[in-house]
Amino acid sequence: MDGSASPGERPPAPLSRGTTPGAPGPRPSPARGEHASGAPPLAGADELELFAQMCFLRRFEERADTLYRQGLIHGPVHLGLGQEAIAVGAASVLRPGDYSLGTYRGHAHALARGAPPDAVLAELLGREGGICGGKGGSMHITSVEHGYYGSYAIVGAHLPIACGLAWAARIRRSGQVTVCFFGDGTTNIGAFHEAVNLAAVWRLPVAFVCENNWYMEYTPIGDVIPVALPAADRAAAYGLPRIVVDGNDVSAVRQVVGDAVRAARDGDGPSLIEAQTYRLKGHSAADAAAYRPGEEVARWRERDPLLLARAALVADGTAAEKLDEIDARIKADLAELARQVLARPVPDPAGAWTDVWSDGSWQWRN
Repeated sequence: MDGSASPGERPPAPLSRGTTPGAPGPRPSPARGEHASGAPPLAGADELELFAQMCFLRRFEERADTLYRQGLIHGPVHLGLGQEAIAVGAASVLRPGDYSLGTYRGHAHALARGAPPDAVLAELLGREGGICGGKGGSMHITSVEHGYYGSYAIVGAHLPIACGLAWAARIRRSGQVTVCFFGDGTTNIGAFHEAVNLAAVWRLPVAFVCENNWYMEYTPIGDVIPVALPAADRAAAYGLPRIVVDGNDVSAVRQVVGDAVRAARDGDGPSLIEAQTYRLKGHSAADAAAYRPGEEVARWRERDPLLLARAALVADGTAAEKLDEIDARIKADLAELARQVLARPVPDPAGAWTDVWSDGSWQWRN
């Protein structure tokens, strides 16, 4: 078995650590200790930092889940629990001036790029100081200052925007690279095909990263595609290599995305990467995900990205107690952060009239 699924089948077993399923022309994921040209090898302290970042994202999302269930977060909330390795691994190879964009499941991507946690949490809770001024909520987290150009609720809508950012960087010859994250369901949207085709024709400096968690909302992706893998098996149509990576292995993600970023920065054009992962909760915080077989969930939980990173660190000599201390400190810090943000007032209602239309034309439009 190569990690692929036949059309209409249930998700396959998780990939082994650092492997790439065999298929025509893949870019292999380097084994541990090797490195792709776009990502330098990690020292022990760097690996520990990646683990700490993933821990932070996990505990942040768990805290958001708790606050939602307490009725303190209103509106839809889509958690990235289980997909932290993609956000952290990809962000680790980007420069401050690079661009990234994500989906409505975008908290982790914004935080991984450096968005202030208190501002993100304030946005979720509808408190003063929200990163979008209380106008975005969970599905529209944005931090241009940190290179994160938004979370998009319309499936596939941001892929053409990624092309625009990449085209602008090419015109300016700035050397900036765009990384665009999207889900497996996006590959059935017209904008996906249009954007990847345009990027390939114009050789744009962009890396498209499909976060394949095997479910488009509540439907297995295998039920609605004629190929085994939604992104990788369509890459050849655009003259791009088939790239599959274990999206639960932060080191493998870092290597593969790093290679794609280097290629884009060197003028070699776009990449289409399929990162295989699994969300540990439902489509949204309100979804119990009862449609997923228990044995499937259990199998993927054994490949939890935090467990994989922890095992690798311990195998390299890091004391398990040190990792426990990091996790405990993060949990305590987030509990205190939530307490502080909840104590803030709600945004001033007068702010509803700012950032609407830059020329004031909202007045006549209304």
